[in-house]
Amino acid sequence: MSEPILPKKRPTPVHTASEVLELADTMAPEELDHLPYGMIQLDRTGRILNYNAVESRLASLRQEDAIGKQFFTEIAPCTKVKEFYGRFMEGVLHESLDTSFRFHFAFKMSPRDVTVRLLYSKRSRTVWVLISDEQGQPLES
Repeated sequence: MSEPILPKKRPTPVHTASEVLELADTMAPEELDHLPYGMIQLDRTGRILNYNAVESRLASLRQEDAIGKQFFTEIAPCTKVKEFYGRFMEGVLHESLDTSFRFHFAFKMSPRDVTVRLLYSKRSRTVWVLISDEQGQPLES
């Protein structure tokens, strides 16, 4: 008898923001949930395709209440500013985006200053939003 073929596992945990973004398109929602960063995947219109557990806790919003909604108008209207939405739209238009900036999320329960990284994925034609702490470090260890 031959040995059973086991599914491939990632050889090492993904830790840095760059590693996370490089692999994000290949990750299942369950894998995204185990990342130490807030992760949101947006389609070209700003509709939420993926919304991980860390982001759900950070925003005090259930994942099922976020997925399918418009991020910039229904979920986080504070982001519909040139600094955030303007960069998103420019990146979608040119199909090229990789930028980081500091941002203040004025959550009712716990306002927070974070670092946002926006990355346009040519593979999925979506934009990944990675949320880290002010210094660009993981939100959870």
